[in-house]
Amino acid sequence: MAVSWIDATLYPDCEPPQLLNTLAERVDFIARLCAAWDFGRLPDVTVISEIRREPWRDVIDACRLLTSPVYHLLRYWHGLPPLPYLGRQLAYIRDDPSLAYV
Repeated sequence: MAVSWIDATLYPDCEPPQLLNTLAERVDFIARLCAAWDFGRLPDVTVISEIRREPWRDVIDACRLLTSPVYHLLRYWHGLPPLPYLGRQLAYIRDDPSLAYV
C-alpha cells in the first residue's frame, strides 16, 4: 500500500517510492524536501504533519544539511540541538531592524 503523503514531485529524476522503509530512503526524502522548500516550493500540510512526528527525529538528525535553512527549522521542531548554519546570510535580511519582530 502506497503512502499518500509522499510528494511525487520531489522525485523528478526517478519513480517516487511507494513507502519509505529504510533510513536511507527517509534521509533522501528529507534532503529532497529541504532542497525544494529552500527554493520556495512549500510542502503540503500532510507532509509537514508527517515529518513532525517523533519517528522522523533520528532521520532529521542523520541528514546534517547544514546549508539548508529548512533543515535547521526541522531540527528545531524536533527539539534537536542547534548546529552551525553554513549557508549565506543575506545582509538585507540580517540587518533588517524589523527582523526582531518576526
